[in-house]
Amino acid sequence: MQGLNIIVAVAEGRRLYAALEAAMAAAALGRPVRIFLQGEAAVLLRAPLSFSGDEARRAAGQPDLASLVEEAIAMEVALFVCQSGMALAGMTATELVPHVRAAGLVSFMAGIDTDDRLIVY
Repeated sequence: MQGLNIIVAVAEGRRLYAALEAAMAAAALGRPVRIFLQGEAAVLLRAPLSFSGDEARRAAGQPDLASLVEEAIAMEVALFVCQSGMALAGMTATELVPHVRAAGLVSFMAGIDTDDRLIVY
């Protein structure tokens, strides 16, 4: 089945929310999904997860960022964080949320099949 590959290229929580929601919808349809946080966006998956929009989402009955990431992982959405972005932020792999892997853009792109879709947020 055609896979979905998503790159989050900007360190904005609302973009990660949108990417996760699209990923989870595709996963619910049985598609394999991978998300790569490029460059400075790597900080969005530093534990503990939080975003300034969390309170408004909870007030509206929607999941906060930590809950959304947890649910995406449970749906087998693969999450990758840019190694260069981690270096820019002074992060180490031990600071990542569990089940998130450090990777390079080349290795992420190499995993995209010719029939797969690629979205950039």
